[in-house]
Amino acid sequence: MGSMVKDPVDYVNPYIGSIGHLLTATSPVVMLPHSMAQVSPIFTPGITDTYLADKIYGFPIGACAVMPVVGSNCKETHVSKYASGFDHDFETATPYYYSVLLEDYDITTEYTVSYHSIYYRFIFPASDNANILVYTLDSGELEVVNPNVIRGYGILKGVKCYLHMEFSKPIREYITYEEGIVKPRAVKVEGREVGFSIGYEISEGECIELKVGLSYINTDQAYQNLMNEMTGWEFTDIKNKARDIWNRAFRSIEVKGGTEKQRTIFYTALYRTMTRMVNVTEYGRYYSNYDKEVHDCQGYDFYVNDGIWDTYRCMHPLQLLIDSKRQLDMIQSYLHIYENTGWLPTFPHLDRDYDIMIGNHAAAFITDVYMKGYKNFDVEKAYEAMKKNAMECTKLPWRKGPLTELDRIYLEKGFFPALDKGEKETVEEVHPFERRQSVSVTLEWCYDEWCIAQMAKALNKQEDYEYFMKRAQNYKNLYNKEIGFMAPKNVEGNWVEDFDPKLGGGLGGRDYTTECNSWVYTFHVQHDIEGLIQLMGGKKKFAEKLDALFTEQYDGAKYRFLGQFPDSTGLIGQYAHGNEPSFHIPYLYNYAGQPWKTQRLVRKIMDIWYGDGPLGICGDEDGGAMSAWFVFSAMGFYPVCPGKPVYDIGSPIFEEVRIHMDYDKIFTIKAVNVSNKNKYIQAAEINGKPLDKPWFTHEDMVDGGMLILYMGPKPNKLWGI
Repeated sequence: MGSMVKDPVDYVNPYIGSIGHLLTATSPVVMLPHSMAQVSPIFTPGITDTYLADKIYGFPIGACAVMPVVGSNCKETHVSKYASGFDHDFETATPYYYSVLLEDYDITTEYTVSYHSIYYRFIFPASDNANILVYTLDSGELEVVNPNVIRGYGILKGVKCYLHMEFSKPIREYITYEEGIVKPRAVKVEGREVGFSIGYEISEGECIELKVGLSYINTDQAYQNLMNEMTGWEFTDIKNKARDIWNRAFRSIEVKGGTEKQRTIFYTALYRTMTRMVNVTEYGRYYSNYDKEVHDCQGYDFYVNDGIWDTYRCMHPLQLLIDSKRQLDMIQSYLHIYENTGWLPTFPHLDRDYDIMIGNHAAAFITDVYMKGYKNFDVEKAYEAMKKNAMECTKLPWRKGPLTELDRIYLEKGFFPALDKGEKETVEEVHPFERRQSVSVTLEWCYDEWCIAQMAKALNKQEDYEYFMKRAQNYKNLYNKEIGFMAPKNVEGNWVEDFDPKLGGGLGGRDYTTECNSWVYTFHVQHDIEGLIQLMGGKKKFAEKLDALFTEQYDGAKYRFLGQFPDSTGLIGQYAHGNEPSFHIPYLYNYAGQPWKTQRLVRKIMDIWYGDGPLGICGDEDGGAMSAWFVFSAMGFYPVCPGKPVYDIGSPIFEEVRIHMDYDKIFTIKAVNVSNKNKYIQAAEINGKPLDKPWFTHEDMVDGGMLILYMGPKPNKLWGI
């Protein structure tokens, strides 16, 4: 690609976003794309901004941990107290390799990974009392099998993670821990905070290596996983192999041009989008905690760890471009969970599906994949699952289960009811903290029901199509023309009195909205933007409302606003880029006949709210969702409405982007004369033909092709309108 002077992986800084703007920060995770083995230092408990942690307390091996120490007989205190200070200037963090100097002990710790295995190196100072602590993070069982091997398991959240550990140097001696304190020596220990302190006599600079195979099936499989991936003691080979795997993954999207900083943000963002979902398949088999069984793979790998409220918007669509087979496997994994729980999941993790957030967005994920032409999954089962969630599952936030009286009102009247101001909650199923979120629940379910309608139409279920298309219009029931915002209605269908679109709804707006206020949620009609424009009185008024969103202030101190809406970071006016419901809004000017405003705005967001340091992510990273927005926008387009095989054009920051569609077909985006100032599209071509609209289709991309955008310093207000 010409201008790339480093390999893509060399641009990645895993500490980007490791200081949160208000809430959750990132960690410097070493793993392979979507891999089961994941390692990040165990930093000082309670310090959530990982970059600011003062100590390292150990390093994870599944549901257990290791920590090298010297100069202590390890009998004086609790096993978890052997922490060490460290300095970022004596640390290397990459996606495939990590190294740090543990200053209190003068020990250098390094590690790298494969898909199911971790490889550690501990380089010690001279000591006749060097130790490697091995212990369970919660509970479990560990056994010294022979002088070089420890096996067993740790339990976290009710799931056993088995391990097989091999040491390069035979164990000279060891002591036993139970509940974190020294107990009489035993070969096998079982219970809470159990483990061993392994003692060595070490010469200056001597290295002890440790390889760990992980499994959710059993210890024999953990051993087999290790043998499949790390047979010898060749740390550098494993490290280089991991580096090559990341480079191959990153070369699915090659960029030319841009600044060093922009390439750093871009490839770090791409790295984050490849950390979820996690493939827990182990060479043809997988353990599912949803039915407590070990399964033979039936043509697909099993994936867990998703937050679909965040990831359906742009992370799954991004992953679909570069590896559609993986997305199909993820859908099959969702259907496995549905078959065992009765519901399509919302936050499916290894141990269980967490009933987090709102909506039926698995329907959006599945519909988007299907409508883009990828159909190799159990489509009828998927439709059955979507429809069951829509018809039989409560819409209450942070809940799963049968319909409540509030759901019946939604089905009868077409909106989810809110409480009047000061009215006490009487519906016992309502989450005491998450509340009803009535406006957001209505809007997000309308979109999901539009997705179900698209699937119904594709599957020739005409009656279902008409029914769900009618429900998809329910958003109109909550648009209050008098105030110009989406607003809550009570059980009787009357507007809640004295509703404040900016500050209404208490903490996070949760009486009415989800983490953002009605300024943001008024635009949450991805599936029928034309209908929303009509509600607002036409394109001119719609554009004026968008303009106001990006300039409206806080009615007082900003800290008070953020105190009420802590998820609403990355603010530009009332627009909150730090939370996912905002993501599509900058692209809505394309629908208002003013695409140059989208071009200007997405550049502004990329410049202001994404950086190459610890403060570089403006909100909760949400497992790659925040990063996926940047990857798409930096390339120059974005999926405003998953389920429609269409991408809206923004303003790319690179001269050229090459997307390897499923690794073989190449779709190229060329931005001629692009620069910081040349952010506006003057003209465009797609696959050799003039393009006069600010969007293109998935079909335009799927067999490869080229989008050419001619850029300039001033808006061409005639293009794309």
